[in-house]
Amino acid sequence: MSLPVGVIGVGAIGRNHARIYAELPTADLIGIYDADFSRAQAVAAEFGTVAVADLDDLISRVAAASVSTPTVTHREMATRLLSAGRHVLVEKPIADSVDDAKAMIDLAQERGLVLQVGHIERFNPVMSQLEARLNSPRFIECHRLSPFPQRSLDIGVVLDLMIHDLEIVLHLVDSPIAAIDAVGIPVLTRREDIANARIRFENGCVANITASRISPERLRKIRVFQSDAYLSLDYQDQSGWIYRKDGMEIAREEVEVEKDEPLKCELAAFVDCATKGSQPKVGGSEGAAALNVALEITRIIEAAN
Repeated sequence: MSLPVGVIGVGAIGRNHARIYAELPTADLIGIYDADFSRAQAVAAEFGTVAVADLDDLISRVAAASVSTPTVTHREMATRLLSAGRHVLVEKPIADSVDDAKAMIDLAQERGLVLQVGHIERFNPVMSQLEARLNSPRFIECHRLSPFPQRSLDIGVVLDLMIHDLEIVLHLVDSPIAAIDAVGIPVLTRREDIANARIRFENGCVANITASRISPERLRKIRVFQSDAYLSLDYQDQSGWIYRKDGMEIAREEVEVEKDEPLKCELAAFVDCATKGSQPKVGGSEGAAALNVALEITRIIEAAN
């Protein structure tokens, strides 16, 4: 039996949530809600569902929902859903403050509900290849560049884009942070549009992370160096290479990746967790940890500007 789901907020990201739910055999897209009802109607017509003018009406009809509204509304929307006993997938960042994130996490735990955070790259097929080959990362380098998005302008590039890589790095390194250096520059908005952070962990690993939303090109790559190998993976192309020492030479081996759409994998996993009541791969705690580091980086940048 398919899970009755809804989508709250159908901008650029939410529209894709609606598209995939409409395609998933394990989900039944009951309806969508957006503050702009005409937009909700257009998206509903596109994907064969209904636009609901009253949010509480939608909540009463579903067992789970995606929240793809502006970050400042995430706590309010998630609270309304969780209080009604509904499972929630909230887009990243989980909230605009750690206190709001904690309140959402506590409520989900209290009600025994799934709270998943939309860190999509954890569901990219290249991640399983990286995790299978990783043992003790010593240096990680991430680049995430995109043209100006005309969306998410209520937050800077750290909370918009870099937070993806922050969550991944925290997951891969699994060590407390010892120090952070960061720099960021506002270009087209009042917040930072390009930023770099260098994070040193207590176990000695160092991560260098760059994010830009003013680049002429799109780039989403991660490179991980460890004692026995160097892995270079491309999230965008879902491809990669592993380099190993072979005597006094470096041997290169292509990483075989079974390509798939990360958002489809993410939403399918959410539906599965909501159906079974199991723990999501990226739950509220993981989302809050990434948010905490992103806010600290933002604070460092703002203090310097």
